[in-house]
Amino acid sequence: MTKRHGYAVLSALVALVLAVSAAIYLTVAADGGTARGTFSDDRPHHGSSAAPASTGIWVGAWSTSPVGGEPGTETEGLAGHSVRNVVHAGTGGTSARITLSNLYGHTPLTVTHASIALSTGDGAAAADPGSMRRLTFNGSTTVVIPAGEQAVSDAVRLTVPHDTDVLVTTYSPTPSGPVTYHPHARQISYVAAGDATEDATGAPYTEQTPYWRYVTGLDVLSNEADGTVVVFGDSITDGITSTIGANHRWPDLLAGRLRTAVESGRQVPRYSVVNEGISGNQVLADGLGRPAENQSGLGRFGRDALSHPDVKVVVIDLGVNDILRNPRLADPNKIIGGLRTLVREAHAHGLRAVGATLMPFEGHRGWTPAREAVRRQVNAAIRAGGVYDAVVDFDKALRDPYDPRRLRPDYDSGDHLHPSDLGFARMAAVFDLGTLKGAGQAEL
Repeated sequence: MTKRHGYAVLSALVALVLAVSAAIYLTVAADGGTARGTFSDDRPHHGSSAAPASTGIWVGAWSTSPVGGEPGTETEGLAGHSVRNVVHAGTGGTSARITLSNLYGHTPLTVTHASIALSTGDGAAAADPGSMRRLTFNGSTTVVIPAGEQAVSDAVRLTVPHDTDVLVTTYSPTPSGPVTYHPHARQISYVAAGDATEDATGAPYTEQTPYWRYVTGLDVLSNEADGTVVVFGDSITDGITSTIGANHRWPDLLAGRLRTAVESGRQVPRYSVVNEGISGNQVLADGLGRPAENQSGLGRFGRDALSHPDVKVVVIDLGVNDILRNPRLADPNKIIGGLRTLVREAHAHGLRAVGATLMPFEGHRGWTPAREAVRRQVNAAIRAGGVYDAVVDFDKALRDPYDPRRLRPDYDSGDHLHPSDLGFARMAAVFDLGTLKGAGQAEL
């Protein structure tokens, strides 16, 4: 062998090693440090890939809290049906993943087929065909979620524009109940008989539902946001009286306002906003059942507030149900103590805690002068600065100036407790975006 020929062979070998090394690096890096096995027939189709398409960070684009087991599904669950959830991505990204929950199931939940796609945007079950992606879980299209547990899908390449409806569809062939659900979605979703998971037409989805089922999170790999804000609250955060399908919950509007401020060049944090409100939620008391339905704020804070990707700030708006739902007169000091416990937990994870004053509710069937006095005591402690890192004064912003015990009439949905769409817009408008800056304090 000549020296020139030897150099050529050596160069070829070096080039081969570099190419193989690069391929291994890309495979491992794209999967968060875990190399995948060989592909099989149940791998993603329609051009999807488990590897993110670009750089960025994972943030929450949408979320909801599991509330309980759906009545009527105790035995069969939704066996033999496809569930198409319509969720709204407040932040865009280039890859996506979902979380499915079987928290309130009594038996393992088997999902043999799941998909994600962009909605056609008309409020129906139809999907943009080119956006349809088959989801996998640890490389397989089938996932078995034990009772009381959840599962996160592998990432798929999918460009999700911000402010877009996304369709998350699951199919379970076997009985598994009860169905873990969120009852007050304020969004119409769909159900079809049989496996119509990748049907883009929406035609098989003849049954409408006001619930979100199984799905509790949508994360995106995003260059739009540098972290996640979690809004943690009750029915007011849940948006129970907002217009169905309009995304007029106040956290939705806050997300839009924050994005607009960033786009206009204001020096505010680039954060996504997700909603972890549960109607009827209390700081201190659980609902009934095991596991408890409508778990207390103290009990669910780790799961619903702290588990999101790259959380920076938690906004807390809880306490009014502790006043309204207590058969006796609530102790304001216990409510305040519970809120301080949530803040300490946030601080222990390096998060900033922004809190809201409790809005008035005279005229509601549960109002009494004694309960009004408790509300005012809680608000006085919040305003004094001994509870949160920063305060948004929803009470001051939405109360009737002629009768501070009531909501202003145009901000009142009519039940004298929950805001109207205009009231939700007012909540988002008065939120000082500057309060989202900075890390949590060690101790108040």
